Amino acid sequence: MALAEAGARGRLLLWPRVVLFGDSITEFSFQENGWGASLAERLVRKCDVVNRGLSGYNTRWAKVILPRLISKSTSAESTVAVTIFFGANDSALKDLNPKQHVPVEEYAANLKSMIQYLKSVDITEDKIILITPPPLQESAWEKECLARGDKLNRRNATTGEYAQACVQVARDCGTDVLDLWTLMQKSQDFSSYLSDGLHLSTKGNSFLAAQLWSQMEKKLSALPSLLPSWRDVDHLNPEASLL
Repeated sequence: MALAEAGARGRLLLWPRVVLFGDSITEFSFQENGWGASLAERLVRKCDVVNRGLSGYNTRWAKVILPRLISKSTSAESTVAVTIFFGANDSALKDLNPKQHVPVEEYAANLKSMIQYLKSVDITEDKIILITPPPLQESAWEKECLARGDKLNRRNATTGEYAQACVQVARDCGTDVLDLWTLMQKSQDFSSYLSDGLHLSTKGNSFLAAQLWSQMEKKLSALPSLLPSWRDVDHLNPEASLL
């Protein structure tokens, strides 16, 4: 059978999508042992896991570009879950990092704006998971700042205010939330979850992957595997199994 004929007979396979939208902690999530790569491995043959992490971005910029990433004409229909994972840059101290800093009230408003936009393209609240920024290990991050000739430009207590705001937005808007800031600090020494005081270590990636899957599993585990197992393909008449 010619490929054109097979294409005409078969229905186009629309792979469902999970979109990971966030800052560098999302952008780096497909690195070795990353939390995004772990999620993609769990969902292979069920979903495409799409990395839309943008290092250094805050919610002020994120809400501007979100409509360029997801729209009704570009796969909103096939999007089965979206993570929104910002705050590590928004919570930078205004006096020391004014470019990335976003006031906490605006941060909350920006999250709400992004949720409302997703709803406007028919991605409902039950498909959205907010993730708070992780805690900041100040001494390790200060070493990173000093190496660049800067002062410590973030504080864990300030990051916690943004995490609380994120949790409140989720309550107000009816989305799920993963409060990473609180969960990681249930361990007495959370520094092992972080590679440099801000970004996730291998252990932190594993922790986030496990926590996120516990929330996503109920949403996505019922998705069927796409295309039959090779054992179930009729080798004498493959078209009967595959089209």
